[in-house]
Amino acid sequence: MMKEISRRQFITTATLTTGFVIAVQPVFAKVITTDNKGLTAGAVKIPVKDGEIPAYRAVPATGSNFPVVLVIQEIFGVHEHIQDVCRRFAKLGYLAIAPELFVRQGDVSKLSNIDEIRQVVAQVPDVQVLSDLDATVNWAVKSAKGNAKRVGITGFCWGGRITWLYAAHNPQVKAGVAWYGRLVGNSTELTPKNPIDIASTLKVPVLGLYGGKDTGIPVDTVEQMRDRLKSSSSKSQIIIYPDAPHAFFADYRPSYREKEAKEGWKKLQAWFKKYGV
Repeated sequence: MMKEISRRQFITTATLTTGFVIAVQPVFAKVITTDNKGLTAGAVKIPVKDGEIPAYRAVPATGSNFPVVLVIQEIFGVHEHIQDVCRRFAKLGYLAIAPELFVRQGDVSKLSNIDEIRQVVAQVPDVQVLSDLDATVNWAVKSAKGNAKRVGITGFCWGGRITWLYAAHNPQVKAGVAWYGRLVGNSTELTPKNPIDIASTLKVPVLGLYGGKDTGIPVDTVEQMRDRLKSSSSKSQIIIYPDAPHAFFADYRPSYREKEAKEGWKKLQAWFKKYGV
């Protein structure tokens, strides 16, 4: 049973995962590594309503007024892959930041069992996540040379779902890209809405990238979302890669598909450019 950490503990002792989580070892041979050359990159603390949360920030070492990209983790936390994605964005001229969104509920980097990780993640309320992301945007603009008028968001798996929800929550976001995020589900006290529930009223353009062989996100639910988006004014789109499984962008896992991952990354860049991120 995961011991719940106290508020004091999460404020004072939380740290970012420097490597890959135990649950997804061994690391896949094609893992991509992006260096820090020309960047300011590392751990920062984000002031939130009830203290501080850790985050990983990467930004060009010189300049200011950078477009901001929120990078939202998988269930495995802000480990090296998510940090590398931040550095990839920074190399493109973005201020990229990945806040640790499970820290109040537990440290998933210390867990060796996927079911234990899911137990921690299941305790995370959407309202907390959305509030923390608001605080992260605020910090990026006020403390890290970010441009409030050029904010984008992207997320993977758990973070893909959050990408849709945050785009609905914060209409000031210019664009989002959701990688294989769950679209339908039961409404609970902690997760009252799912992406399909906000699709018809969504105003922020979100690009959804999904795998046709994703056993956890049935294609029929993706098609339901695509159909629901037709009644929105957001100009959102969904792309399904027919032969791709879940987590096809995760180069540290056997699910990685180089062709689809590279194409999706190009689509992301074009989407952000199109909508002013």
